[in-house]
Amino acid sequence: MPEVQCLQKYVQHHHSDRLTHSIRVSYYSFLWAKKFNLDAKAVARAGLLHDLFYYDWRVTKFELGTHAFIHPRVSVRNAEKITILSPLEKDIILKHMFGATLELPQYWESYLVDMVDNVAAIQEYFLPKWQAIKARLLKI
Repeated sequence: MPEVQCLQKYVQHHHSDRLTHSIRVSYYSFLWAKKFNLDAKAVARAGLLHDLFYYDWRVTKFELGTHAFIHPRVSVRNAEKITILSPLEKDIILKHMFGATLELPQYWESYLVDMVDNVAAIQEYFLPKWQAIKARLLKI
């Protein structure tokens, strides 16, 4: 889908693009959902669509709240333009910022995608930095 593929144009977590991040969240959420006998298909779909917004969050500011609060709602709205979302998929997308927002997820799948998203964000930010440090240390 071109609406998803164009996420490649946007930087996510400094060292990754939003499409790569979304695919990573979708894939690892899918694997964990299968392991825990959760709805793996819904998790994969919602994981792919959880950051479906088309702006640079470091630049664009909102009067109604922070990016962490606003972008799940924007992502649901954009996802609903390209596919039909189940109530589970909608909850996953809306609640994937739990912790930064206070709305409790209604499903285990929502908690799962939230956790995988957090781990992916940390890895995407720190892994390139760690690799650069490691490369410098190996040269010494």
